[in-house]
Amino acid sequence: MSKIGVTIYGCSKDEAVLFREMGPRFGVEPTITDAALSEVNIELALGNSRISVDHKTQITNSILLELSKVGVKYISTRSIGCNHINVKYAERVGISVENVTYSPDSVADYTLMLMLMAVRNVKSIISRADIQDFTLNAVRGKELRDMTIGVIGTGRIGTAVINRLRGFGCNILAYDHSPQTFADYVDLDELLQKSDIVTLHIPLNADTKHILNGKRMEQMKYGAFVINTGRGSLLDTEALIQALESGKLGGAALDVLEGEEGVFYFDYRKKTIESKLLLRLQKLPNVLITPHTAYYTEHALSDTALNTIINCLKFERRK
Repeated sequence: MSKIGVTIYGCSKDEAVLFREMGPRFGVEPTITDAALSEVNIELALGNSRISVDHKTQITNSILLELSKVGVKYISTRSIGCNHINVKYAERVGISVENVTYSPDSVADYTLMLMLMAVRNVKSIISRADIQDFTLNAVRGKELRDMTIGVIGTGRIGTAVINRLRGFGCNILAYDHSPQTFADYVDLDELLQKSDIVTLHIPLNADTKHILNGKRMEQMKYGAFVINTGRGSLLDTEALIQALESGKLGGAALDVLEGEEGVFYFDYRKKTIESKLLLRLQKLPNVLITPHTAYYTEHALSDTALNTIINCLKFERRK
């Protein structure tokens, strides 16, 4: 049986190990590069009509056009979201785009961790302990059982978050255009007005960009918390900062951020960060920032590699 060639761009060392191990078992011969897809390395796709890209790289229309010229017919993005690719333009130049699914538990676990850290003021506690100040925080923490949690988006990840929250005994509200789980669904305005914590789990698209904007933050309860493990642009970051600085909101925990590209996944200890929004957020004692790492578990990476291969095989059978 002839092997199927797949070019894998932006492949980390951990992913490369998985692709090299799994590929031969499925008759797939991977061409692997740690470099992100760009105009300068499109030739690596020559001879392979299928490629895989990471979620960190914006795939421009000009790159899509060049890919079509070298015979690429299919892109499997190693992410749940496709907001870094113009899918409609890709289709116009003859390229199909699909995402992969992976364990929703990775992001769901992380979301609960961020919630707990936010409501227990963990950033402040750890910062003081690091300088050997072991006094109690002036602000007491909160318990989830006493709170109402609003879950915006109830796909696989949002549902997994709801399932975990039930164990804490808290009140749970949900919002989604297409309800997919057993939950107390309400409209978005009611969810914002009643929730002590709002957590975002919807895809980013033209309709959901800045779904949590300044006007909607004004609807939220005084002292409420925002958790975002979805996509940075679901939040209007400038409005969020204003709501935090004014005291309207009690805190935020963000694993994703507007303008994270070129900052997250890079070592900036000896470089200057240009993002003014990130720098302002980092100065706030009630804001936790992590670098888009909620998905990053052994199980989820294994799922991603396996489902990338399966996607490419399914496309081959459809040809």
